[in-house]
Amino acid sequence: MFDRTKLGEKGDMLKGSDVARYIDYTLLRQDVIAAQMDVFCDEAVKHAFFAVCVNPVWVSRCFKRLAGSGIKVCTVAGFPLGASDSGVKAFEAGMCIEHGADEIDMVINIGALKDGDLDTVERDIRSVADVCGSERICKVIIETCLLSKSEIVTACHAVMGAGADFVKTSTGLAGGGATVEDVAFIRGTVGPEFGVKAAGGIKTFESACAMINAGASRIGTSAGPVIVAECGG
Repeated sequence: MFDRTKLGEKGDMLKGSDVARYIDYTLLRQDVIAAQMDVFCDEAVKHAFFAVCVNPVWVSRCFKRLAGSGIKVCTVAGFPLGASDSGVKAFEAGMCIEHGADEIDMVINIGALKDGDLDTVERDIRSVADVCGSERICKVIIETCLLSKSEIVTACHAVMGAGADFVKTSTGLAGGGATVEDVAFIRGTVGPEFGVKAAGGIKTFESACAMINAGASRIGTSAGPVIVAECGG
């Protein structure tokens, strides 16, 4: 990790390799074939991204392809709607961990949050966080574009209270993605040490640096190679 306090407004003090270590390189399309996934993993190794983020069906293949590289395998549970039963999310997470996943990005029960049913929200998050335990990272997608500021605060507190490790802004599939304003707001809510992942619509080196400046400790993006190439890294 590098010191985000040294980031210039346009990231001009950084190398692409610096930002690369923040990136969860993401491929969540439904039409991906095996050969594309292999190339994707090889790109992750080339650029030394922190992790790849893929759908559950690809976890085992990525785990084998990335063995020995040091790159983490991240996958998703209850994606993209968060409307699966908590038991289904927990089962999905557990299955993925058995197949080699290091990190699980789950989507909250958004309807329950907006209903003010915080017991259900926390129980849902905890079902996956407990499966992850202390050896796996649990990131919780709260879908900021669907929430008011007060709901974002409530969601952040639920994530922290349920034992997860990160608040993640977005799936990128609900009509909006990460914004600098939301990332800064989440960072101010969760404090300096808790994980914050910005995802959705981050396509340039400048935007990635802006998210890091705002407080992101991880960046989810499908444009990882483009981002690092923009500054020659």
